[in-house]
Amino acid sequence: MELINTDVAIIGAGGAGLRAAIALAEADPTLRIALISKVYPMRSHTCAAEGGAAGVIKSDDSLDMHFDDTVGGGDWLSDQDCVEYFVKEAPKELTQLEHWGCPWNRETDGSVAVRPFGGMQKQRTWFAADKSGFHILHTLFQTTLQYPSITRFDEYYALDLLVDEGRCQGLTAMEMRSGMIKQFNAKAVIIAGGGAGRIFPFTTNGAIKTGDGMAMAYRAGVPLKDMEFVQYHPTGLPNTGSLLTEACRGEGGVLVNKDGRRYLQDYGMGPETPLGKPQLKTMELGPRDRVSQAYWHELQKGNTVSTQWGECVMLDMRHLGEKCINERLPLVRELAIAYLGVDIVKDPVPIRPVVHYMMGGISTDMQAATPLPGLFAAGECACVSLNGANRLGSNSLVELLVFGKSAALSAIKHIQALPAANVANAAALAARAGESQARIRALFSRTDGTESMSGLRKEMMDTMEKNVGIYRNEAGLQEAVDKIAALRLRYQNVVVNDKSNVFNTDLFQVLELGCMLDCAEALTVGALARKESRGAHQRLDFVQRDDASYMRHSMVYYQGLNAPRLDYLDVVITKSPPGVRDYSGDHK
Repeated sequence: MELINTDVAIIGAGGAGLRAAIALAEADPTLRIALISKVYPMRSHTCAAEGGAAGVIKSDDSLDMHFDDTVGGGDWLSDQDCVEYFVKEAPKELTQLEHWGCPWNRETDGSVAVRPFGGMQKQRTWFAADKSGFHILHTLFQTTLQYPSITRFDEYYALDLLVDEGRCQGLTAMEMRSGMIKQFNAKAVIIAGGGAGRIFPFTTNGAIKTGDGMAMAYRAGVPLKDMEFVQYHPTGLPNTGSLLTEACRGEGGVLVNKDGRRYLQDYGMGPETPLGKPQLKTMELGPRDRVSQAYWHELQKGNTVSTQWGECVMLDMRHLGEKCINERLPLVRELAIAYLGVDIVKDPVPIRPVVHYMMGGISTDMQAATPLPGLFAAGECACVSLNGANRLGSNSLVELLVFGKSAALSAIKHIQALPAANVANAAALAARAGESQARIRALFSRTDGTESMSGLRKEMMDTMEKNVGIYRNEAGLQEAVDKIAALRLRYQNVVVNDKSNVFNTDLFQVLELGCMLDCAEALTVGALARKESRGAHQRLDFVQRDDASYMRHSMVYYQGLNAPRLDYLDVVITKSPPGVRDYSGDHK
């Protein structure tokens, strides 16, 4: 097994991973940085983000307003010290991106343009048409190229963390091109591997979003925090799940039911406002959890539109005009035409909610440090407790930047604090790496297995779709917990049919399935135990928010093939006591 020595290993080369690599290289040019990704960086899922990134820039806005919107939008499950730090750092990071060349849209006076986004009382979302993630990722990727200390390992699949003497000291990864396993010894590891939305069948997430980084940390003893909170985006294409950005509604698009009625006023998000003049905090600019839940209620009432792709509501943007759409929503128009044959300039487009983002993930503090010394995490794979029970749109792209940088600075502090005479126990780390290699060899050598990857994956997805959706109940969640536990046992008999070494996609899909099952386990266990409704976690049998019992983060600990251990951690409250989420538009 080839040994690669580095100072910091970063798993994932999307927005958070690239930002961490830049911060490391800037802070200390002598550091050796290994950037490990299972896809080329520009294929990372950050590229798919459309709408924009939130940061206070205009004179009528304030950090306190951004704080209030984020905490209220998260249904008071956000750690407020983390939110305070985030809103302060966000404008700095977005300005830094501009200096690196990110082509933000501009006002006529040359200043940065901002657009409205759901749950935000002021316009503060910076954007680059509706391809913001692409431009952010491109800017970060190009910036990394100037630093010779960053070595990329593209198309490497990360396998296991190497833990010795109570701290993380590296990882193993497989080079996809050769099938060879490499041992990376590192003084610090940063996980920036994205979310796990592919445990659901209908999602905006690309095929790479399988929770690999989450599962690696989970298996190494780090708890997964708040995994029960899964965000549905209200406007996905009904056949592919492709995202139609929240900017559609930020620019003035409206949601109507089968009768052509703007129904959101029936769900605490009124009053209705004139077309083309969206009123902040109301109607279509309610937060994502509330807008998705309203669709569910319209479905129960029989108010949805029957299409060849199932039940939908309609997103109408015709009144915006072709000029506005081509300037600010060109990708949305392309997607609707390509996948549905609908030109949004001429016709409403059918949409329905789709799994989009996981608020939960690897437990970290606001410095992006996990409970395992030497291990840090940032981005969607991490739960720094910024987003609480529901993420506000356009906060996540800035989260990548703010906490990607924090992870890097924390990793440097960790390295500096190591004893000067610190020498990794080479034999111990080699033994750990050998265990990782043996796990892969066991998969290859199994000939008497009875389970297929595709069969298990379908059962997992069907279970999650049926029981862990927008609305949940005790019986369904218990069924999901039992089913996922059974699937994890059956996974021990899964067969890898392709025995080759070169780009063995069969093997990688089997490994990804194991990670997804681990993440699904943590999610369902946390959801069953949380007997309240809060944000994106809605219980039909416990319809009220219960601050007395559940103003706490769920913490799920891996226990092998046994049921995981569940614990809780108190939410940090600094200046905003729990209140009522009011998006009626009647208050100031």
